[in-house]
Amino acid sequence: MENVMLLLTALVITILVEIAVLLLMGEKRRKVIIASVVINTITNAPLNIVMQNVGISVPSVVIGETVVVIVEALWYCLFVGKVSQAVVYSVLCNAISFLTGVIIFGIDNNLT
Repeated sequence: MENVMLLLTALVITILVEIAVLLLMGEKRRKVIIASVVINTITNAPLNIVMQNVGISVPSVVIGETVVVIVEALWYCLFVGKVSQAVVYSVLCNAISFLTGVIIFGIDNNLT
């Protein structure tokens, strides 16, 4: 049950941070904000579950976050219409939410 609460907490924080980032970048379209919530609901929990099972290491974080950035950029393309804007959204949202997670939850001291 503790793991489920941790996953839900991470998801909620990610969604809130990424919505804030989109708004700060001037995004006002409701469909893009909703798309962000949907794609984060799809990608966040699996990434965190994999990290818990594989272990947090530099390679696993880089690979996991890269996959998420690519998937989310492709998703954003459907809603923003420009590949460059979709990539910027995905990279910035994920970088800032990742750093927020590190600040809030810390990171494994055994990160290699």
